[in-house]
Parts: sequence; C-alpha cells; structure tokens
Amino acid sequence: MADVAEKAGVSRALVSIVFRNQPGASEETRQRVLRVADEIGYRPDSAARLLARGRSRTLGVMFTVHQTFHADLVEGIYPEAERLGYEVLLSATAEGRGERKAVEALLGHRCEAVILLGPDADPADLDALGQRTVTVSVGRRVPHVRVDSVHTAEGKGIRQAMDHLVELGHRRIVHIDGGRGPGSAERRRAYRAAMRRHGLEPELRVIPGDHTERSGIEAGRLLLEEQASGRPLPTAVLAGNDRCAMGLLMSLVRAGVEVPRDLSVVGYDDSHLSHLMPIGLTTVRQDAVLMAEHAVRFAVERLETPEREPREAVLDPKLVVRGTSGPPPEAPV
Repeated sequence: MADVAEKAGVSRALVSIVFRNQPGASEETRQRVLRVADEIGYRPDSAARLLARGRSRTLGVMFTVHQTFHADLVEGIYPEAERLGYEVLLSATAEGRGERKAVEALLGHRCEAVILLGPDADPADLDALGQRTVTVSVGRRVPHVRVDSVHTAEGKGIRQAMDHLVELGHRRIVHIDGGRGPGSAERRRAYRAAMRRHGLEPELRVIPGDHTERSGIEAGRLLLEEQASGRPLPTAVLAGNDRCAMGLLMSLVRAGVEVPRDLSVVGYDDSHLSHLMPIGLTTVRQDAVLMAEHAVRFAVERLETPEREPREAVLDPKLVVRGTSGPPPEAPV
C-alpha cells in the first residue's frame, strides 16, 4: 500500500479508503490509485485483513486424491462456500499422507472449520477433532460424536439396486465389499438383507475389497479363475462403488465377457466417470451437489452458533439404470 501511495502521489490512508471502497476519495483519485495498483501488481491481502479481525472465513476440506466422487463433492463445495462468504482450502490424503496430517495442515492454515470427505478415522479421533474445531463428515455416518454428518441412505440405495437386479431375473448376485470405505458397512448389511428378503440366501456371497479400481480388477480375476476351474460366473455383481465397478469391467472386457449379456454390473456413487465409459454404468446416485451444500451450511451455521448440537442429514439415493445391467444369460428373451 505504501508503494501504491508513493507512486500515485497520495497518502496511504487514502489508498486504504479506495481499497475498502469507502467514501472520501474523488473518482479521479480512485481511478488513479486503482490504475497504479494494477501496474505494480498489488492485490489487497483479504486473508490478512480477516486474520487481523480474528477470523479467516476459510473452510478446510480433506479429500482423497484418487476418489472421483470426492472431486464431484469439491466441485459442489466451492459455489456454496463463496455464496456464504467463505474461502475453501483443500488438503489431500494420499499414499504416505494420512488423514491426521491432512487435517493438521488445514488447521495450521487457520481454517475455521473442516469438512472431511469420506473419513475413515476412529470415532474417538473424530470426536476429539470435533471438540477442537467445527467438523463435518461427508459420506460417513458418525453417531454419538461431536461432528455433523451428511450421507445418503445407504440401505435404501442398495435395496433399489438389488430389487432392480432381481426383477431382471438375477439370482446369483455377488457383492464386492468396500472394506473400511465410507458407507461400506451399511451397503454390506443391506446386500445381505436384500438377498435374504428375496429368498436368495444360498447364493449370498461377499468378496473382500475396497473402493478402488484395483479391488474390482482383482475380484474380476478371481471370478474368471473360478470359472476356469468349473464354477459358473455370477449373473450380476454389485460393486462397492463406481471405481470398483470400473475395475471389474476392465477385467471382464479383457477376458471377453460381454456386459450385460454375460454378466450385469452395478456401482454406487454415480461419479462423473460413470457417464464417460463406452457403456454407461448402472449405479446408485448420490447427489454430490446437495451433499456439498448441506456440508457447507452445517459448518457455517455451527461457526455462527457454536452451542448448536451436531446434526445429521440423510439424503435419498436414486438408482440410475444405464447399459451395464440386463437380464441374466439364462433368462428367456
């Protein structure tokens, strides 16, 4: 500001008035100050001004680099945060960089609240974080801790997918488990319950996995190896999420298995990549924009009313039927 004042031939106080858009400077002086600021590349440091007032008005977001659905959530977080007058700072988890380090980086940059996308920390650790700062969990239900949460009704989404497959005529339906991934336990329970409800318990099978393409590829290899040994392929596979479903499709297509003629595949998330495949993925849609908006509002409202009790938003999922699901091969045409 001193540099701008010197070059414009005005006082630093007058420069401050112009930058704060307050009365006290003529239009000619205002334009001269702004022109000089532009020439020397000066930008007002809004973060410094906020910190001087004891606020950063910044929301920290922890996400996982390779989770495509997290990218969809981040895309929804930005406009809602900006609408409410907040900046967004991202911190990623990756191989060798765990959740604790990612969160501490956000707090070290003076974020007033943290939004955790798909956290897998222990409930006790989440509760401790919630005692330190305003915390919102997205994609994972965390009852009895001081953390707001936003997630879909996982069981309802799986029931929709299972009812769809059973109505098509499928009986040998396998589930690739999501391991410790967000929502995995609920999806696993809902799959088991649906198989029992449809009288298919003898066909119930859960293959261990996680929310990665590698998990789907390995599950596909296992099923193909079993087929080579005489065990028939299932007629449908319910994957833990879209990434897992995509890995499974890669394994099947490379082996000459035609989807959905030979085997149907259903994912979970409806991430943006599910639309881009040569054959569209049938999947359970989580509304990323709506989840993001709830998460931002929960964080901001608790910042403004710290005594507010943690809340939980449970959003409805929706089955999106595309090209990877059809009748089983033995079904009459």
